[in-house]
Amino acid sequence: MCLGIPGRITAITDAGRQMAMAEVSGVRREVSVACVAESPLEGLVGRWALIHVGFAMSLIDEDEAERTLEALRDLGEAQEALEAMAEGDRALEERA
Repeated sequence: MCLGIPGRITAITDAGRQMAMAEVSGVRREVSVACVAESPLEGLVGRWALIHVGFAMSLIDEDEAERTLEALRDLGEAQEALEAMAEGDRALEERA
């Protein structure tokens, strides 16, 4: 399964190599925009994209980005709850 995380393209860092800076959940990282390249590349600045392993895979609108980020936050909270439950079960087993 492939998981893309929404990121906003903030700058073109190397037009020749089709590289840009993207902000993903407050973290800035250089990504390839070859898959979503438009001419001129500067037209991508401010746009949202799904980022996966250093590549902007597809462009999305801001509403979709917000919905995706919310779903990812919910998944993280659910994972934390499951881990807490498993930890509680282990503690009970150790006492028995």
